[in-house]
Amino acid sequence: MAEPVHTTCPLCGVGCGVVAEPAADGTLAVRGDPDHPANYGRLCARGAAAGEGASLEGRLLHPALRGERVGWDAAVGALAGAFARTIDAHGPDAVAVAVSGQLLTEDHYVLNKLMKGFLGSANIDGNARRCMDATMLAQRRAYGSDTVPGCFDDLEQADLVVLAGSNLAGHHPVLQQRLLTARRQRRTKVVVIDPRCTLSCDEADIHLQLRPGADAALFNGLLAHLHLHGRGNARFLAEHAVGADEAVAAALAGAATLTEVAAHCGLAASGVRRFYELFAATERVVTVISQGVAGADAVNAILNVHLYTGRIGRPGMGPLPVAGQSNGMGGREVGSLSGQLAAHMGFTAEEVDRVRRFWDAPRMATAEGLAGEALAHAVEEGRVKALWIVGTDTPFGVRDADHLASAVARCDFVAASGGWAAGAVARAARLLLPAALWGEGEGTVTASDRTISRRRSWRAPPGEARPDWWIAASVGRALGWMEAFDYASPAAVFREHAALSAFENIASRAFDIGALAGLSDEEYDLLEPAPWPRRSGGPPVRRLFAGGGFHTDDGRARLVPVAA
Repeated sequence: MAEPVHTTCPLCGVGCGVVAEPAADGTLAVRGDPDHPANYGRLCARGAAAGEGASLEGRLLHPALRGERVGWDAAVGALAGAFARTIDAHGPDAVAVAVSGQLLTEDHYVLNKLMKGFLGSANIDGNARRCMDATMLAQRRAYGSDTVPGCFDDLEQADLVVLAGSNLAGHHPVLQQRLLTARRQRRTKVVVIDPRCTLSCDEADIHLQLRPGADAALFNGLLAHLHLHGRGNARFLAEHAVGADEAVAAALAGAATLTEVAAHCGLAASGVRRFYELFAATERVVTVISQGVAGADAVNAILNVHLYTGRIGRPGMGPLPVAGQSNGMGGREVGSLSGQLAAHMGFTAEEVDRVRRFWDAPRMATAEGLAGEALAHAVEEGRVKALWIVGTDTPFGVRDADHLASAVARCDFVAASGGWAAGAVARAARLLLPAALWGEGEGTVTASDRTISRRRSWRAPPGEARPDWWIAASVGRALGWMEAFDYASPAAVFREHAALSAFENIASRAFDIGALAGLSDEEYDLLEPAPWPRRSGGPPVRRLFAGGGFHTDDGRARLVPVAA
């Protein structure tokens, strides 16, 4: 048996550490890593079964063009040529890349650099948008940055945990295990807010089975209740926040009484009252937010109650968004949504110029690209004429294989990078590129609580499969940008990513891992799990915003008025 490899689970946004033990017969045993801060040795059934994907049956092992095996030079040349011809004839908006929340951060970085800095198109978007788009927007409105304030340890230090649109037991079982441990040890109360009756309800003290889409009304009502009962944190609001009066006024205007809130939400007034009183009386409250919450306004309604009470960034309290995909956050860090640039920057003139200068980019995208359904419609309508799908069989969130095939058939050229020779994307693509999968590629991922962990390989990529960062860099070199895409390893990509995060960043941007920009290849290989920010000369920071320091113009958080 080969030496055990300490790596990270490929499944959900918890980012559990696992120890992979490959056997001589090709099988893989997986157990929890007792030293990883996400799980401390725990694993869910899915994580424990991750080794079952080690089989090579059905794997895509060689590049293929129009069904015929070709070499990598021909494959890369076909992709580079198709994109170049399309841009020359129709402009950069006629090309697009669809990515996945399963890719490594290094893969995302090179793809984004290629598209946004060198091809001049921001039409690169991920299926992770379906998971965390509303939360990302809400956090940027409230904090001035896409930043999760706390960490998973807060679940074990809270006295009340509210699961808002989150089936923690079904979708993030390791976090549920941690919560149940706290429940036994601390008698932590649990409230589930969900139209469905899920596994998480089995251990809940209160289940508010509200009408779908009524989340904003429920939390607006909570804000009104906190205000009317004098539960605001006057010092925190005075020193670190603005907009409280406007947010409270909007909440009171929507439903002035608890009875009205209950009626709007389809709930019994007694259950709503019990929740409100429990929240008001409990200092250490964590609200877990998942994709069941209905939209960015609803997420802002949740953030408002935490900001209004100052329950943020301290042990056992704060909003805690939890993503569905393993590297949805890492992708956002390097711009893998069409409205972002790398290092959490956007498309202001100043930020575009900053990234342009750092990359020495010849054709920098200057405006947001098409996102989600809009990008899917552009493909379906034939406005996107060359499409590259990377690491997903459900680009743009399209789950209907026939619909997907019909849409991409309108493209003059479709390439797909992935691990499998079958599937809707593989059937629709003219060019297939074999990519390294979990356990074959090296890189990093970021969990939902900002913890960056290493993914390490336990076998070489089979056949002619290559990492996605390598494929993207090869396309960049084939288009003539030799120096910009001359990466010798994923460590080299990571160093550049870290350096960009710190470039002209004097604590002005939340995402900063400049302390890691000088890692040697050996140090990168040994990198231990830790959260960002990791500013040059400073330690990792586990919790944020308890003492303010928001990334707005005046350093204050924004309570956002929400109309339910």
